[in-house]
Amino acid sequence: MANKGIYDDLIDENEAHEKMLEEENYDTNFTGDATVQDDKVTLVTKDGLAQLKKELDFLKNTKRKEVAERIKEAISYGDLSENSEYEEAKNEQAFVEGRILELEQQVKNAKIIADSHQAKNKTIQLGSTVHLKNTSKSKDDVEVYTIVGSTEADPFSGKISNESPIGNALLDKEKGEVIKVMIPAGSVEYQIVKID
Repeated sequence: MANKGIYDDLIDENEAHEKMLEEENYDTNFTGDATVQDDKVTLVTKDGLAQLKKELDFLKNTKRKEVAERIKEAISYGDLSENSEYEEAKNEQAFVEGRILELEQQVKNAKIIADSHQAKNKTIQLGSTVHLKNTSKSKDDVEVYTIVGSTEADPFSGKISNESPIGNALLDKEKGEVIKVMIPAGSVEYQIVKID
């Protein structure tokens, strides 16, 4: 009976979290300053918010149940004080629950980066795609980056955070401007070739 109670508690907690998220309202009209001071605000694109929700859904509806089953199975082995499977499952549960809380907070405080401001502004803002030429190198290779919130940043996919040294230096700049940025590898200079 004790095993069933733990599993039922996890399911009830999952349902409570789902209800809370359904009741939340998301601000989908963010067009303001990219340096918002509220640490709770999560600046994301529509795609980024969809990815956060997808991960949250997976963790809540699939991973949480898998972990609960592992705990239930580990409890069935008997003595919990020397049960490594139980310890491992509880650690995984703590990680999953922590990530769920983090994602729920990010989704709850999400501010969608509006695309409409890009047509009006000729300056680089969150959501802008920027074509840069590294003038510190002799190559004429153009690097392309999209400026996103820190939650979505993935430099290997060409998405850099507005909080990164290069992303921050690019904000509010125009086509043709040259920026000089200190990065971990040293000083680098970029010319803004194009803004999408």
